[in-house]
Amino acid sequence: MWKTIIIDDEQLARQRIKRLLTEYDEVDIIAEAENGLEGLELIHLHQPDLIFLDIEMPVLNGFEMLAKLNYQPKVVFTTAYDQYAIKAFEEGSIDYLLKPIETERLNKTIKKLKQTNLSTPQLPINELIRQIQGKKAIKTLTVKLGDKILLIKLEDIVHVQAEDKYVFLHTSDGKKHLTDYTLATLEEKLPEEFLRVHRSDMINTDYIKEIRKGFNGALIFVLNNPNESRVTSSRSNSEALRLRFGI
Repeated sequence: MWKTIIIDDEQLARQRIKRLLTEYDEVDIIAEAENGLEGLELIHLHQPDLIFLDIEMPVLNGFEMLAKLNYQPKVVFTTAYDQYAIKAFEEGSIDYLLKPIETERLNKTIKKLKQTNLSTPQLPINELIRQIQGKKAIKTLTVKLGDKILLIKLEDIVHVQAEDKYVFLHTSDGKKHLTDYTLATLEEKLPEEFLRVHRSDMINTDYIKEIRKGFNGALIFVLNNPNESRVTSSRSNSEALRLRFGI
């Protein structure tokens, strides 16, 4: 049996894949993690044969987590965005599953794992990360303003905020721009300086002025913009954020 760990920040996603995997006798689910740091610890502890790994997670994403491993299990990536379904995933035995994961597609993944054998070398993780990061090298985001399209430099974005069904870019000049991107898509596209601290908020860490302790273990990020915006982390992210910033 394949000792297996599921790593995904969405509880419903973990529950779904766990339920689907119970149909396969080869898969022995030994642990679950809800972020990259927790996943890192569990992998070092249990040394699993196989992990199902979400790509975009708060604090430490899937690629960042893999880069820190000194033990490499077989990896099946799970993602909601097919921009990650690139050639690198098709090489070796690395595979990916698009969310919501369907039984038929999972069958193909399990079959592929059986055929390649878990001991078959994968595409080196560093090479995969290099290819992915190359595709994420963007410098601007577009926003609509009436009949005009503005190009917003990433270096000018202080805070990304979801409000109801809308997502806004808060820039260093104190302005607020409506964007067509979802927060999840931006998390996929933006470089590592942008950190998801809450389900509704992502911040540019270059603009952090100070970090304060909030209620119930939360952290409050005071940003260096004209309004000195304050963004509070979710409780589920707070421990990992404290580790990230060494506080």
